[in-house]
Amino acid sequence: MQVGATSPVDPALVAVVTAQLSRPARAVLRVAHVCSCGLPDVVETSSRLADGTPFPTLYYLTCPRAAKAVSRLESGGMMRELTERLGHELELAAAYRRASEDYVRRRDVHGQLPGNPTAGGMPGRVKCLHVLVAHSLAVGPGIQPLGDEALAALPDWGADGPCIAVEHWPGTMVGPEDRP
Repeated sequence: MQVGATSPVDPALVAVVTAQLSRPARAVLRVAHVCSCGLPDVVETSSRLADGTPFPTLYYLTCPRAAKAVSRLESGGMMRELTERLGHELELAAAYRRASEDYVRRRDVHGQLPGNPTAGGMPGRVKCLHVLVAHSLAVGPGIQPLGDEALAALPDWGADGPCIAVEHWPGTMVGPEDRP
């Protein structure tokens, strides 16, 4: 089951994501991953915003706790360290290239973008761990090696319960068996 992939996006989902982001949610197609607290923490987005503007970020990390945890990894130098490793660990660099191809292939299902841009710095460097973590969460382990590494360094951001107050939420919408 791909929530929202073939039907209109549930307004409750949009409201939750809007609250998580503290701004209007844009181009949301479906929940791509659910946090341990039961709320979405990654959404899949369209390749274009409503006004037609290209939007290369396919998987968007929405949970503010997750975003803050990933930001701590970034400020601690993880992006620089991973980029350096790409220069001398050939197998890692090859896996990262394959992850980039996977990301673009999945995004292009919603429409190709001019210049075929990637996201997060793929495939040559690490520019945004948030994108890589969101990709790993959305597709599961083994596809995005650098996102998997970052995830392994993160705490369970949902362990303390929901990141926002929600009156009514239908609960877990996507399970591991539902990943694309």
